[in-house]
Amino acid sequence: MGDQSLLACGMAAGPLFTVAYLLEGARRVDYKPFRHPVSSLALGRAGWSQTVNFLFTGLLSLSFAVGLWRAGPSHSGALLIGVWAVGLLGAGACRTDPVSGYPVGTPDQLQRPTRAGALHDLCSLIGFLALAAACFVFALSNSPGWALYSIASGVLFAATMALASAAFSQHQRWVGHGGLIQRVSLTIGWTWQTLLAVRLLHS
Repeated sequence: MGDQSLLACGMAAGPLFTVAYLLEGARRVDYKPFRHPVSSLALGRAGWSQTVNFLFTGLLSLSFAVGLWRAGPSHSGALLIGVWAVGLLGAGACRTDPVSGYPVGTPDQLQRPTRAGALHDLCSLIGFLALAAACFVFALSNSPGWALYSIASGVLFAATMALASAAFSQHQRWVGHGGLIQRVSLTIGWTWQTLLAVRLLHS
């Protein structure tokens, strides 16, 4: 696969991931997008669709990391995007535990996480941290505007993910809006990756 095609994978991953989880969330009767995490869509009989979403966009982002390595703007940044991609793949391979009352009939939080649920959370955390760090690494460019945008994206992505994590841990103030906060965070992160790919494709 050519360098341009690999970079284009990074441009496509975010929009595809977003459209897929929005469509799947809209068709779940008891799923509340403002409350429940995207990962919860991997639960239930139709959960395979979100699992595929994680795996497919993880592969696209991994291809993007290879393109970044070849393009050479930052090998450390390319490695961080690669870790983000592996985090997505791990999140897809390891199904999350029920949280915030979804699926219906499950507790807001399990007393003891399952092994798969713990691995899902670990992969997600590593991926999120890597993407936030990549924002700061790729801020080191000759464009002040891009640097400012990347730093802001990294800070906001990390902050909103921390709030979403607190919500899913049943923090009283945030629990009812955990899904919304997470979606804001994912939008920030995916938009940054998409614009990075566009930037490199046109450079």
